[in-house]
Amino acid sequence: MTTQNKKLVTHNGSFHCDDIFATAIFSLYFEKRGETFEIIRTRDEEAISNADYVFDVGGIYDEDKNRFDHHQKDGAGKRENGIEYASFGLVWRKFGIKLCVDTKVVDLVDKILVAPIDAGDNGFDLVENKHEISPYFIHRVFSAMEPTWRETNLDKDEIFLECVKMAKVILSREITQAKDSILAEDLVISIYNNTGDKKIIVLNKHYPYEHILCDFSEPLFVIYPREIDNTWTIKAVLDDFKSFKNRKNFPAPWAGLRSEELQKITGVEDAIFCHRGLFLVVAKTKEGAIKLAQIAVES
Repeated sequence: MTTQNKKLVTHNGSFHCDDIFATAIFSLYFEKRGETFEIIRTRDEEAISNADYVFDVGGIYDEDKNRFDHHQKDGAGKRENGIEYASFGLVWRKFGIKLCVDTKVVDLVDKILVAPIDAGDNGFDLVENKHEISPYFIHRVFSAMEPTWRETNLDKDEIFLECVKMAKVILSREITQAKDSILAEDLVISIYNNTGDKKIIVLNKHYPYEHILCDFSEPLFVIYPREIDNTWTIKAVLDDFKSFKNRKNFPAPWAGLRSEELQKITGVEDAIFCHRGLFLVVAKTKEGAIKLAQIAVES
């Protein structure tokens, strides 16, 4: 184990998601290896030259030399989908595998977290704003941490390190979510393949199924157990994983009904609740959930 204190250099002044999360990658990586490191925020050329790792500053991208800037004239390359790399993506491309081990996990985290942050940093719009109110992106979370023009007594470097702590938690959780999501994929596909009437898929656990079942055309409703209260949930399958449109809603007269009212209209004694948005119903037992799903399919 090396005892050398690694010097990680990024720019000072204002901070953004890409340099915050790039720092989070290095922090998790060196902590995993039991190595010590120092985070230096500066634009001093000598400090940059003497650093072990430089990112989002310096004007050079050379992963063999651990230089990860993307501000040079020609940038630092782009993904197949056209999204250019920012410092987060450049560092992730080299060190993501060292944190995740599995390339499928690396690619999924890039798709969910890294690429969207790179896109925002490079001015690449991922969504069309159709309303006066914009979505609240993660970029805004860290932008809100910046001192305002009145808060002249606050130390940006200290706040930056607090942001890195937050980013480490987010990145760690996304890695865990990605690993378990990939593990669930084979289980969900196996259940799908072994289901006769594929309009209704019954899972034995609440696996992350949405992005998997959207790839198949038949499923209309998914049933899974709710461990919190030993009941069963029936949810409508989305027409598109990225949309809120259901392939088929629950019957409109069920909207917002509970217990006896829902039981009376459905004829299912196990019925507990139907969301007014007609995308979710809860039943006491699996059998009751299946009956409700069958009624919804035939409605």
